[in-house]
Amino acid sequence: MDRKIEKKKWSPKRIAFVVGGVAIIALFVYSFIFMDDRSTLNVDRDKLTVSIVQERLFQDFIRVTGTVQPIQTIYLDAIEGGVVEEIYRESGALVEKEDTILTLSNSDLRLRVLQQSSAIYDQINQTRNSRLNIEQNTLSLKERLANAENKLEIAKSKYDRQKKLMAKDLVAEQEFLETKENYGYQKKRYNLIYKSFKQDSLQSSQQLQQIDHSLDRMWRSLQAVQNILERLIVTAPISGQLSTIELNPGQSISSGERIGQIDILDNYKVRVGIDEFYLSRITTGLRGTFEFNGDTHELKITKVYPVVENGQFKVDMEFIGEAPEGLTRGQTVRIRLEVSDSDEALLVERGGFYQNTGGNWIYLITENGERAEKQEIQIGRQNPKYLEILSGLEPGDKVIISGYGTFGDNEVLNLE
Repeated sequence: MDRKIEKKKWSPKRIAFVVGGVAIIALFVYSFIFMDDRSTLNVDRDKLTVSIVQERLFQDFIRVTGTVQPIQTIYLDAIEGGVVEEIYRESGALVEKEDTILTLSNSDLRLRVLQQSSAIYDQINQTRNSRLNIEQNTLSLKERLANAENKLEIAKSKYDRQKKLMAKDLVAEQEFLETKENYGYQKKRYNLIYKSFKQDSLQSSQQLQQIDHSLDRMWRSLQAVQNILERLIVTAPISGQLSTIELNPGQSISSGERIGQIDILDNYKVRVGIDEFYLSRITTGLRGTFEFNGDTHELKITKVYPVVENGQFKVDMEFIGEAPEGLTRGQTVRIRLEVSDSDEALLVERGGFYQNTGGNWIYLITENGERAEKQEIQIGRQNPKYLEILSGLEPGDKVIISGYGTFGDNEVLNLE
């Protein structure tokens, strides 16, 4: 009798297939959840520059470039325009104060000065005539007053004499009355003239004062007008070395045109350009040093020019003590400028990475040294050698500080 054979539901082959499928799915899920999917790049570790983050003394300084300039420069501008008549001192010459450098001619200016001088002289003469009239009027009043006083005295004397005679009936009454009336008249006349004289004297005194002030102003105006011609003579305001534009006899110079300068050569200063990043931290009194002929020389900032041009602002630095011998105007010097006092800080060496990342992140090498990963950081102070780390790194961390130009946007570097 035949027996029915039951077919097995799970054959070894089928079981192996199912197990394999489950394993593949599990591997995919694991990779999706746990595997690192960041972009990576293989790099040769021998071509990298590595630095260790350290706690150390931070010297907050920057290196700047300056140009040697005279301690003081006085510019020469033509106050009045004209034509160069004669040149007495050439560019480059040493001049003393008030030395004549050149003279200009200006016929129109001379004519204007002559006309103005003539007009002022007319005003002076008119004012003098007014003064003379006032003085003559005062003198006339004095004469009238003296005459009135004399007549009053005569009338009084006659009145007093006849009064005594009248008491003795030695003079006619009519004659006495006439004498008395005349005395009264002369007295009133004198009082009126005296009052007029007093008022006139007060007014005359005030008028003469005003006239004197006016005359003084006129004379000063006349002197100022005549001094205009002296502006055609260009002289040295100080002693020093003269530098001028190219000048030739017959050349036309405009009013206000800069024709040169005089440099004081007994000392020098250095005009320094500094990156605008440091504008808020640079103040007068900060010091710097530079090397010259084997010696170190110290300077300090004496003036800050806060206007930014082409990403830089300017400062003047003067020597503490005498400027070194052999220094010349226009010479370029490299200065180490101390921005603040030294203190302890977490530092990393400066490198090409800073130009690529702006100090916002850095490649941090893992503990096993096989990889380097992007790490966000915050930079504080900096000098030409070091950057201060405010956050993102710890002492002992190893970081790549060479340039990142060939790494693209990869977040992980495999170090081979």
